[in-house]
Amino acid sequence: MKKAIILGATGLTGSHLLEQLLHHDSYSEIVVFGRRSVNQKHPKLTEHLTDLMRLEKEEARFNADEVFCCIGTTKAKTPDKETYRAIDYGIPLATAKLCRKNSIDTLVVISAMGANPKSAVFYNRLKGEMEHAVLEENIPNTYIVQPGLIGGEREEQRTGEWIFKQLFKGLNLLMVGPLKKYRSIEPEQIAGAMISLANGKKPSGRYQNDELMELSAN
Repeated sequence: MKKAIILGATGLTGSHLLEQLLHHDSYSEIVVFGRRSVNQKHPKLTEHLTDLMRLEKEEARFNADEVFCCIGTTKAKTPDKETYRAIDYGIPLATAKLCRKNSIDTLVVISAMGANPKSAVFYNRLKGEMEHAVLEENIPNTYIVQPGLIGGEREEQRTGEWIFKQLFKGLNLLMVGPLKKYRSIEPEQIAGAMISLANGKKPSGRYQNDELMELSAN
């Protein structure tokens, strides 16, 4: 029976991950670190409300077999680029550093398709820089998941994203072969893939959208 930590459990993918872990027979305790409560009670669930921007202060309580980092913001929610960087780059890196300090051997981090530290696009470049920094911490089992367009309903409205999601629902069936990795993916599939990676014997590294779909089906 294992203990897992989740950061970002109130988000779209993180909430699905929490539910799946709570009902998974391999886990006896799920610890959530976040600024907002997940607003549920469960005998396996322990919750610590904290400022994730100062995660290093949680070193004494940051102990588990596995850590899942589902942190990410948007331009609409965080227009200031420095704050955006502190969240999307700073929190995953601080998580990796705590894993190394506390000898936690398994870390699964959500990134995004198109992450590239040399990209001209701020979002893609930041995700690429985050991936590189996290992998540099050399956690024995480090898995970077790179989903494409994520389905599901978010708390906040994103009109442009909603339109793309409707288009992709029809296009998914046409995306076969090399195009399969560009299909939209559901948050519960990402969560399932993250758990599969944590419990499998896959090599550390990056896992793209189509690989996540296959992992979630196993």
